[in-house]
Amino acid sequence: MSQPNAFLRALRRFGISNAELEDEARLRTAKAAGAHTLAECGDRSRGTFRGTISMLTMKPRSGTPWLEAEFTDGSGTVTLIWMGRRGIPGVVAGRELKVTGRISDVDGQRRIYNPHYELL
Repeated sequence: MSQPNAFLRALRRFGISNAELEDEARLRTAKAAGAHTLAECGDRSRGTFRGTISMLTMKPRSGTPWLEAEFTDGSGTVTLIWMGRRGIPGVVAGRELKVTGRISDVDGQRRIYNPHYELL
């Protein structure tokens, strides 16, 4: 006798970590908004993404400030880099954003330089 699919889904979710549940929720929200997912976009792909900043740092490069944010949409992570910026009002860890830009793969790390962003 087979069990209903809803029961199996509920049973599967029982063993999932909070981080995995949050990623699933982010991914559902991004897809519902019609955004691209980071997982489906490769090097030099341009897209609009919806997700959350998990970490924010300021790293000077050759005397010029670079604001870097780790951004996740539930399917993957990319580093957003704003060159020449020490901070951006409203761009803080935990904040949900909609960003548009081109993904670059630099030394195995995915980055979007100077993305257009919208605070959500």
